[in-house]
Amino acid sequence: MPSVKRCPLPFAKLPRPPMVTLAAGTVLAAFALPFLSSGAHADDCASLAHFALSDATYTKIETVEAGAWHSPQTQLTRIMTSSGMNLAGHPVQAPNPAFCRVAITLHPTQDSRIRTEIWLPLRGWNGKFLGVGNFGWAGSLMYDGMVTGVGEGYAVASTDTGHDSSTPEGEGGRFTLGHPEKLIDYAYRADHLMTVTARQIIRRFYAKPASHAYWIGCSLGGLEGLIEARRYPEDYDGIVVGAPPNPIVNFNAEQLWAGWMSHHDPALRVSRQKFQLLNNAVMAACASPVGKRQGFLDEPDRCGFEPRQLLCKGQETSGCLTDNEVKSVEQIYRGPINPETGKVIFPGPAKGSEDGFSADGKAFPVALDLFKYAAFQNPDWDWTTLNWDTDIATATRRLGPLLHVDDNLTPFFRHGGRLLMYIGWNDGHNPEQLASYYQSVIRHAGPTGRDSARLITIPGMGHCHGGAGCDTFSKLGAIDDWVARGQSPETIIAARVSDGKVIRTRPLCAWPKVARYDGHGDMDQASSFACAMP
Repeated sequence: MPSVKRCPLPFAKLPRPPMVTLAAGTVLAAFALPFLSSGAHADDCASLAHFALSDATYTKIETVEAGAWHSPQTQLTRIMTSSGMNLAGHPVQAPNPAFCRVAITLHPTQDSRIRTEIWLPLRGWNGKFLGVGNFGWAGSLMYDGMVTGVGEGYAVASTDTGHDSSTPEGEGGRFTLGHPEKLIDYAYRADHLMTVTARQIIRRFYAKPASHAYWIGCSLGGLEGLIEARRYPEDYDGIVVGAPPNPIVNFNAEQLWAGWMSHHDPALRVSRQKFQLLNNAVMAACASPVGKRQGFLDEPDRCGFEPRQLLCKGQETSGCLTDNEVKSVEQIYRGPINPETGKVIFPGPAKGSEDGFSADGKAFPVALDLFKYAAFQNPDWDWTTLNWDTDIATATRRLGPLLHVDDNLTPFFRHGGRLLMYIGWNDGHNPEQLASYYQSVIRHAGPTGRDSARLITIPGMGHCHGGAGCDTFSKLGAIDDWVARGQSPETIIAARVSDGKVIRTRPLCAWPKVARYDGHGDMDQASSFACAMP
């Protein structure tokens, strides 16, 4: 397993305790605002406007009736409404119950404008709080995740992390250009202040604090969860972390690698048809009977197929790889290396995921923004000049203290926190890298960590969702069972959903165990599999 250098993450100075003020600016003692009675909140959430918050402005307080909520339709909405992204594992999202919607803009600095919403069930609150993580470069609220959470009885909060992705200046990583405070908001301050504010409003609204607090997020949301665990270990009792791009400089460097490599040497460009040829060969060589039938590699880390086995013996045909194509694929699997040390910066994707490969000489936009805007503060930065030694080191020095998470999560575990990480084998992020990080976390924490963290690797799942595998499971149920009932997630039943219907199920096993078919049962039923050591 290649070693990945991780930048230590210093703890941030905690924000000052909020002062209770009226919206008009006059100071009022906290005890002068009595808690709402247990029944008052069911009919009236407007009184929350009189509950003053520091460095915050209410922008909307309203009651949303059952079935009345409709999320804005964006590209993010299309992702978040897939069953694999449903926090409770529902094949189809049910309409919302009635809730109190509180929209707030937080402004901890002069350059901060952090849109935040807290949704409070009007009936059937389960006494718990859920923070919903973001996706991509953030810039919008995770409304669909909030609908799921409030439907499960949770008070729920989400934030745009301090910028608006629907505007030209807020799209991608542009918002970081010349705005260091907005970068801090994005990195950690927005999520923490959202959490603090939500807890205050929950206590005010229900006349008691939340009994448990959970965070769930994937991709950026997974990284946000790790940052919360590291910087603010008492914010959450349970954190679900999907496919966290950590350390993000190294991960985004790997995302640029195949494009950079094939830009500088066009002979290393590979067509989509040849990647599909490679994927077919990998499947034929390494997939189990179940995997071959269902369309994915069961245990990619045990696949011994090498691209050179497809090398053309003579003239190139559509059924073989040229020497340059073999070289390109081998370097994609390996990932970029530091030319001075020879060490892999971040490993390439796992075998079985070749359908998602690209080597077309072009940059991956999300990754490009990290270097161009956040790290180098230069919209004209030429990605083709990327130096894999000095530029990676510079970007790490500038962004690592904000966005990289080391393996010391012991304070979170000591607080009683539980950490569930998951990732798909067909993700561009190789699960072996996350497994290496997981092992480091466990080693650092000692016996406490072994009881407080789990990793799930999911055959056939893509980035956070999708793919041919079973991608739909209840992250919320798993973390609640663990924190509230002490049932650790050794086995989770997941489903493959098509057109809103479950077409197969399969157990997901706590790493390093894998689901093995019993050889005679229905391949589409989880009961035909058992978790076993590889």
